[in-house]
Amino acid sequence: MGAFDAEVIVVGGGPAGSATASFLARAGVDVMLLDKAHFPREKACAEYLSPQASRLLAELGALEAVERAGPARLKGMRVHAPDGRSFLGEFDAPHGFRGFSDHGLAIRRTVLDSLLLERARHHGARIVEGAAVTALLQDQGRIRGVMVRCDGERREVRGRLVVGADGLRTVVGRRLGLVRAGAWPRRIAIVMHYAGVADVQAHGEMHVFRDGYLGLADVGGGITNVAIVVPATRAKEMHGALDSFADRWIAARPAVAPRFAGAARLTPSMATGPFNQRARRASAPGAVLVGDAADFFDPFTGEGIYAALRGAELLTPYAFEAVRSPDAKQDIALAAYDRSRRAEFRGKWAVERMVGMAVGFPILFNRAARVLAERRDMADLLVGVTGDFVPARQVLRPGYLVRLLVGSASSGQARQAARSTIS
Repeated sequence: MGAFDAEVIVVGGGPAGSATASFLARAGVDVMLLDKAHFPREKACAEYLSPQASRLLAELGALEAVERAGPARLKGMRVHAPDGRSFLGEFDAPHGFRGFSDHGLAIRRTVLDSLLLERARHHGARIVEGAAVTALLQDQGRIRGVMVRCDGERREVRGRLVVGADGLRTVVGRRLGLVRAGAWPRRIAIVMHYAGVADVQAHGEMHVFRDGYLGLADVGGGITNVAIVVPATRAKEMHGALDSFADRWIAARPAVAPRFAGAARLTPSMATGPFNQRARRASAPGAVLVGDAADFFDPFTGEGIYAALRGAELLTPYAFEAVRSPDAKQDIALAAYDRSRRAEFRGKWAVERMVGMAVGFPILFNRAARVLAERRDMADLLVGVTGDFVPARQVLRPGYLVRLLVGSASSGQARQAARSTIS
């Protein structure tokens, strides 16, 4: 290894970092993963894995362990509009598309992240917990490693490639000057866990209100993940009082408040955000971004964990080539990864932004919900896209968008529209 402590330094031990470390270590790359936390640790997250995320868990050799841990199995999503109307979409639907699984999974991040880190160790990655990356090491315009604070001491860790898998508040992306925030919408979330929330079914739930939205999902063991997402302008109201803010917010909404009457909070409220940030590019000389560090728009469609795992899978061959090549060829490989990533996620980004922005316009959201309530075929397609197995183009076609905004057709027209949408 010469002057290097590792060929690849992965910063961040969440799904993106653990999966990247696993894939690369399994390919024979010397990998060191650094995370400031000690695991298991709580993480503000919707804790949802789409049907296609199970394919990636299987590829990592982690699916069996995740299934043994008792996750909830989600059949689809039920979405409630501000006017009270709701629509249901399911993954196992007659639209002609099939995912790796016919259900999604929901599991605590304390469990999932520990299992994925263990897979990285199993494949040969070196895991260093309690190691906070504070700066990047540069030499003649290239990243050559990181500065780490661990056990009260500071040290340099050098490598051929630094992977920023350190999430929404990425140190790597910000030190590189790659991350930029979108102007609107800017939202923040409060996430907590409850026992005893009434009437939690085998579907994830999204309740949209005029000033934000609430997500509910069983995550196994009788525990419900509860996520409140509101405009970032309300952050001052939460300062030092997340639990009381969450209690007041839920109590003020008659559509959901009765379901919490006999419920008990199991974990303190955690805040995350603001969302809507993207790296203008996902690579720089000697460094690359993956997962939320590269892009995170809004949690409504639940893309985070799948995008982290799939991003790691996409990165692996390019990172392998990068660390085994001279500097100039390394840059070419990393730029190719960035292009591949954009091609892979471009359609999903468009859907995320379409849905996330619609949440900010109650009249528009109510209209779309009315159509989707009447047109189950359209609802199933949309939920299948968020499940990562229906191509995004199916709901980005002009015909689908016109029907979504204008209204439903007659039953005969609906059947014909469904056939034409699939063809």
